[in-house]
Amino acid sequence: MLRIPCPHCGLRDEAEFSFGGPSHVTRPAFEVSDATWANYLFVRQNPKGMHFERWSHAYGCGRWFNLARDTVTHRVAMVYLYGDRKSVV
Repeated sequence: MLRIPCPHCGLRDEAEFSFGGPSHVTRPAFEVSDATWANYLFVRQNPKGMHFERWSHAYGCGRWFNLARDTVTHRVAMVYLYGDRKSVV
């Protein structure tokens, strides 16, 4: 089981969290083409290696945060709050 360090509650089991998708995805402007909206809604990267994600501690403090995780080894490289810049890991 993946163990995730909540920045507010400490290390917890993955079952307490909800995955929120990739972090740092910018929503397009309101008046864009249908193809641009479809790309934003449905097309995502599936990288092998380091991936920046959003997580919610759903069965804990309920707060959202960002996490950098290696998709091959599931090693959590860093956890940081919304508003903080992501750094190169």
